[in-house]
Amino acid sequence: MKKKICLIYTGGTIGMVKSDKGYVPSGSAFLQLLQSLPEFSNPDFPEYETIVFSPLLDSSDIAVDEWNKLGRTIASRYNACDGFVVLHGTDTMAYSASALSFMLENLDKPVVFTGSQIPLYELRSDGRDNLISAILLAASDQIHEVCIYFGGQLVRGNRATKLSSDGMHAFDSPNYPPLVKAGISFKFQLMNDLPAPTGPFRLQPFEFMPLGVIKVFPGIQFELFESIMIERLRGVVLESFGAGNIPSATTALLPILKKAHENGTIVVVRSQCPEGKVNLGTYAASSALKEIGAVDGGDMTTEAALAKLYYLLSKGFEPAKIKELMERNIRGERS
Repeated sequence: MKKKICLIYTGGTIGMVKSDKGYVPSGSAFLQLLQSLPEFSNPDFPEYETIVFSPLLDSSDIAVDEWNKLGRTIASRYNACDGFVVLHGTDTMAYSASALSFMLENLDKPVVFTGSQIPLYELRSDGRDNLISAILLAASDQIHEVCIYFGGQLVRGNRATKLSSDGMHAFDSPNYPPLVKAGISFKFQLMNDLPAPTGPFRLQPFEFMPLGVIKVFPGIQFELFESIMIERLRGVVLESFGAGNIPSATTALLPILKKAHENGTIVVVRSQCPEGKVNLGTYAASSALKEIGAVDGGDMTTEAALAKLYYLLSKGFEPAKIKELMERNIRGERS
């Protein structure tokens, strides 16, 4: 029996057409183009249905409301379909894939994000292979998580980050190997480290939370962020140097973080380095962060850390529980 795939078009380059104002997404043009592709009439191709979002959005405009809409769409078709392909702009695809990986609790079907750097209707588009391969992978029995397929490889969604703004190999998974490499055939190399589902599938929508990302840089004036961090933010992802280091010459940051911690703000420290991990306490420059209660972000991406904060805060957990779970692997997001 053929697998049935739900194809969800949210917007993005893959379905765009030229206009007087540059490339714009077009649902009708995209659907017409799909019907013209010979692969879609191949007898071995999975059955599929299409859902086109309205309005179609550039991925730079996608945030919490759109993540919830996407989650609800998948939940509404979850029992009717065997897998899902989400067509999405590349700029925030890693954020959306990370968000859905947490939002879709006890997921046991493939959810594959893809898109393209060149619109599908253009002669040199990378969208054709990305689209066809994503649909075939979404029909696989070996995938039970949220992933991104792009440029010949399938990577875990909450391990991915955008690597290039114009290269065909647009995404990478710096701290976790690809799940599948595409050659003449798909080469599955799953490590099966995901926690097993503990119950039936469930959607956990995200609540809008005041969260922030602060990148440490030489000469940063931490006092400029004090009122925001202490009074407004529920969570902060602090992108540190190296393995969790911060400038030791200034005394401004630690009192601010201590106040933020006492106020219930969750401070997650991750490295600015794409590869490797934070290890608070390895160097003296990071020991103070550990002492004031900052969370060790390990090798999580910024995208995953932010999405995980949204998820745990939306679950209504107390700060101590959130800190505990942030340092634990719950969706394959950290080693």
